[in-house]
Amino acid sequence: MNTPHIPVLLDEVLDGFSNIKSGYFVDCTLGYAGHSEAMLKRYSQIEHIGIDRDDEALDFSKDRLSGFVDRSKLYRGTFATTFPKLKESPLVAVLADFGVSSLQLDKKQRGFSFESENLDMRMDPSAELSAYEVVNHYDQERLEYILNHYGEVRSYRKVAGAIVEARSKKTIESAKELSDIVCSVIPRGGKIHPATLTFQGIRIEVNNELGEIEGLLDILETKAKAGELKGAIVSLITFHSLEDRLVKNRYKKWVTACICDSHAMRCTCSKNHDLGKMLKRKPTVASKEELKINARSRSAKLRTFIFKG
Repeated sequence: MNTPHIPVLLDEVLDGFSNIKSGYFVDCTLGYAGHSEAMLKRYSQIEHIGIDRDDEALDFSKDRLSGFVDRSKLYRGTFATTFPKLKESPLVAVLADFGVSSLQLDKKQRGFSFESENLDMRMDPSAELSAYEVVNHYDQERLEYILNHYGEVRSYRKVAGAIVEARSKKTIESAKELSDIVCSVIPRGGKIHPATLTFQGIRIEVNNELGEIEGLLDILETKAKAGELKGAIVSLITFHSLEDRLVKNRYKKWVTACICDSHAMRCTCSKNHDLGKMLKRKPTVASKEELKINARSRSAKLRTFIFKG
């Protein structure tokens, strides 16, 4: 079977789960099952749960994992809404790869590509909100917010203004048109396409990507405090600073033992509020060898947390 997506940091992900025992491994972002297939092959004692909101990915993964049908279950939905509903136990390993898959990026009809002839960017094609609505109907203030806070576009006011001006003359129908508008404001230079951050900001808005990550972190914290994740290992892969900041800050919260006010003269909370430990203090990044075969791994960061047993 030809695989349309190369799983990032695969060896590092597999090694991070080396201490798991029998139980359920949850792949919150199943995609094209690269990580899941490798996990099922290496760890014969585990059961597998795969979650994805993309029907095309689920259909592909069902075929790819057909040899593990007795150990694998697939669920359609976003991970933040599906994970809390899982009844399987015990959950011993959790993985989320927050990047957009190669097929979504490369398949022009999905509207993620700078050259796409439509304007979509939905990870779930049945969702109501698409990039078309954001670009053509959001007011300038809201566009500026998205480009500034989600895309971290330096010239966010100029870009938003250019979008509003362009759509006042003609509806913006394609990602290619949007890309050209951005390029008229931000000059080309360097390796990164001028529209990269603009597309990132709009994509995050369309798919509620940061809200999804917050939701997953919330449910993991809730389950851990309820004693439902004893000894579980959580590995999260991020691709830009906004995602990584959410994960890093939550991990820092989880390793904090004392929750007393910083101005308190002495600790009165017993210093037992930590939920576990980080596998490493710094994130794991792609090796030089991986970068040679998969350029999209260059911005990937893996952070792993181990809950108390």
